Amino acid sequence: MRKTVLVLASLALLAGCTPVVNQRGYLPDPDAEKKIAVGKDTKTSIQQALGFPSTEATFTQAGDAWYYITAVEKQIAFFQATVQSRAILAVYFDKDGKVTDLKHYSLRDGHIVAFESRETPAKGREMTFLQQLFNATPGVPLGNTGGNNPNPGGGNGPPGGGPGGGP
Repeated sequence: MRKTVLVLASLALLAGCTPVVNQRGYLPDPDAEKKIAVGKDTKTSIQQALGFPSTEATFTQAGDAWYYITAVEKQIAFFQATVQSRAILAVYFDKDGKVTDLKHYSLRDGHIVAFESRETPAKGREMTFLQQLFNATPGVPLGNTGGNNPNPGGGNGPPGGGPGGGP
């Protein structure tokens, strides 16, 4: 009986470590990509053949660029997911919206297309839940230092107690 429980517990732990593989983004369609004619196809025909792009170039000197991005990620248990492979189809357009070039990029070409982390840096110190809990003073509202002065500027307000008032 103990051996059975031990074996089942071991199998449960191993099942938790099974990697999860996810494919994200654009699903490549080689047949549709082969039909794209440089100089003839336009943004409209590309959108009909490949769908909406994953992202578009923001700053380009000549024309425009659309990127169709696919990535395969592997995650084990609670660890950070790692990118196993990435493929990018870049479609370049001229100023008239006609295709000028098609290029394929992979992880090795990662410096060509810079990805944003989508994290905005915050100034100041980030505190953990426990730090916030221990820094809190019970019964004192936030920002109140215990002084009797309600004016945040440090003074006692205008002379005479308010507008129009005088000594």
